[in-house]
Amino acid sequence: MQGQSDNNSLRRQRQRRTLADAFLKMLPADAVIFREEELVPYECDGLSAYRQVPLIVLLPYDTGQVQAILRYCHANKIPVVARGAGTGLSGGALPHEDGVLLSLARLNKILEVDQSNMRARVQPGVRNLAISDAARSQGLYYAPDPSSQIACSIGGNVAENAGGVHCLKYGLTVNNLLEVTLITIEGEQITLGASESSTS
Repeated sequence: MQGQSDNNSLRRQRQRRTLADAFLKMLPADAVIFREEELVPYECDGLSAYRQVPLIVLLPYDTGQVQAILRYCHANKIPVVARGAGTGLSGGALPHEDGVLLSLARLNKILEVDQSNMRARVQPGVRNLAISDAARSQGLYYAPDPSSQIACSIGGNVAENAGGVHCLKYGLTVNNLLEVTLITIEGEQITLGASESSTS
């Protein structure tokens, strides 16, 4: 059994190095995490009863890098798990043993707060509380407020359809979305929901 464990460890090390070399050609060095001790913080989300150290963690800076990652993984049949802030309690960000953990934490810009149309455009890594604060500064209100609001990200809220104490009156995250632009597992960008046309 020890010999099999050693073989598995060597296999994972080779896989990890191969992936790191590939991704370092398309991403900045600080966007590729592959050293064992640096991977441990990503082994679980808020549901810490289940843990799995990912093969590699990637932290892209923009949509183009996300697309490049997903296209490479799709072409090479590498599993991908997306991660927001890692505050979820459902195990939704539990890494795959032989896969990529794709962290969207660096896509954290509020692109627009449109007071007239009462909507905002944000990237997935923006914290829920930051959206609430930005809306409040414009005399608006963003209702979904999970208990982890201070740390959780909107991308994770969308993925998990997060709620909070206001959800009975104002609905869950899905009830407060007009449009979602996403990248498919094949690396294609698509938009779901309402158009860009003004409602004022």
